[in-house]
Amino acid sequence: MLEALGLTVGATTVYWAMLDHPDHGVAELAAHCGLSPSEVHAALDELGRRALVRASTEWPGRVRAVGPEIGLADLIAEQEAELAERQAQLAASKAAVTRLVADRAEQRSAHGERLLGTDAIAGRLERMSWEAATEVLGCRSGVQRPEDLGAGRAIDAELLARGVALRSLYPDAVRRQPHAAHYAHWLLGLGGEVRTAPTIPQRIVIVDRRQALVPIDPEDTRKGALHVTEPGILGALLDLFEQFWSTAVPLGTIAPDDPASGLTPTERELLRLLGSGLTDDTAAQRLGISARTVGRHMASIMERLGATSRFEAGIKATQRGWI
Repeated sequence: MLEALGLTVGATTVYWAMLDHPDHGVAELAAHCGLSPSEVHAALDELGRRALVRASTEWPGRVRAVGPEIGLADLIAEQEAELAERQAQLAASKAAVTRLVADRAEQRSAHGERLLGTDAIAGRLERMSWEAATEVLGCRSGVQRPEDLGAGRAIDAELLARGVALRSLYPDAVRRQPHAAHYAHWLLGLGGEVRTAPTIPQRIVIVDRRQALVPIDPEDTRKGALHVTEPGILGALLDLFEQFWSTAVPLGTIAPDDPASGLTPTERELLRLLGSGLTDDTAAQRLGISARTVGRHMASIMERLGATSRFEAGIKATQRGWI
């Protein structure tokens, strides 16, 4: 029991023996405790440093045990003093960290901070997740690498475990990516909300409607990101997210074809993108599909329209109000 107060097992054993047998000398204590005389002497030295033994007036040259109601109370008081000192040190350390964080915050821009490189982005995402109190909104990129999903799993699980609402918007392409679809269903199982749309905005993370992270280069999100806190920019990002979210399809359901045209949401968006002048490769990137899949979609659309060229298909699709 006294080990919790910092005493060794040997000193504890000798102390209890001295309380029970105050007339025992070193030899008797050694025999009683199953220790060697040198071990008893070492225990007595330790007890002396802890003020648990004092010189005996009845047996000169010996020591006597101090009653536990006094000796142990002194030990506890000593530990309490050490604990108070340690708490004061921790408080000072906490204050120093707080000042450091405040100083760094002052050095950053009042409305945004550029984060260069994946390590800086990962660090800020961890901090934003730790600060999240109510909700995290996210637009996920079309190409979801297994290693990127694995890195975010612990953060997402911790957020949902704390009761933070998590709404994630993916491109429809993830429904055809086994590892990404598995991750999205895993989020659903933990209580998150997941929806998909033919195309989504650039990758965005919005926390508690107070701060957001957007890529510096939408074509390569690994280059860097901008941390935004300016209310005007946040408002625009929130409106953009909510607009796409309102028309996206919850995971686990299938988006119905347009009853008038028979077009799927992906086909309709493909027509819109190509009609705006984008190439097959760029449209494929926006939709999270391959250029070959774009070609198959367009072949199917042309067949339904009875068109022999994409130009003719564009004219007929416009005439029918498909785009």
